[in-house]
Amino acid sequence: MSDFQSPTKTFHKKTYPALDPTRPELSAKGKTIIITGGGTGIGAETAKYFAKAGAARVAILGRREQPLFDTKAAINAETPAIEVFAIPTDVTNKSEVDAAFAKVGGTIDVLVSNAAVIGKMGNIADITTEEFLSGIITNLQGNVNVTKAFLNYAAKDGVIIETNSAAAHLNIAGGFGSYNVSKMATARFYSSLKLEQPNLAIFSVQPGAVDSEMSRRAGYKEKKDGEEYAWKGEGTDALGTHDDANLPASFYVWLASPEGRFLDGKYLWANWDVDELKAQTKKIESTQFLSIGLDGWPFE
Repeated sequence: MSDFQSPTKTFHKKTYPALDPTRPELSAKGKTIIITGGGTGIGAETAKYFAKAGAARVAILGRREQPLFDTKAAINAETPAIEVFAIPTDVTNKSEVDAAFAKVGGTIDVLVSNAAVIGKMGNIADITTEEFLSGIITNLQGNVNVTKAFLNYAAKDGVIIETNSAAAHLNIAGGFGSYNVSKMATARFYSSLKLEQPNLAIFSVQPGAVDSEMSRRAGYKEKKDGEEYAWKGEGTDALGTHDDANLPASFYVWLASPEGRFLDGKYLWANWDVDELKAQTKKIESTQFLSIGLDGWPFE
């Protein structure tokens, strides 16, 4: 990993025993989970992992109908007792979001805000103002809509997990200005929400370098021996080969459990080892460590 600094010595690329959703400590028994971008990739895998953890109800939202139905069928085949909602929803459309949450109804315990777009790629000098702002508005609008809907149904100790990106805090490559800004903006949106909703546990997470339609469109590819990275800049050595979607999926289940509560309000990488993080609980809870802010200030 070259000189890339990680807060844990162990840097995972796939799930591991501490994140096993069948561990009693990670049980989601009786809980209702809503996942946006739930038809494919990280969202679909997250739905499957919450089902394995014993959730009573899982709702998956997304713009494309068929992937939602395919994921619902896969979950029901493996865990038939769970109630699965597959609700076609454009998260940028407030009325559709409100209708989806109303359809699920009852108390909602966990929101996984996973839907996002990469926006217009290109150098800032070469794209229009409208193109640059489009992805930023889309990503913010979706997160604001689903969050406001969640607040109407949230359990008192509810959890929000946002799928963010290393692009929010690492300088990886030119041409990603719109996406970089949008992911920093959504991370700051959730840190602002935490100030207003201290009873909720809120996390922003870099999910890993998972092979997805978005990452392929962004130009990310696995590094082979002797090859250069598709992306350049800080932290690319830590990306390397693709991560399995089961890593963020299981990490999200762990975060939503009591074991993850000490990380409330922090910005996290799913690759970090949770046992090593737990060993740093005092530092994490009492300082700005793992928080979005100005590097080096305030002092710890």
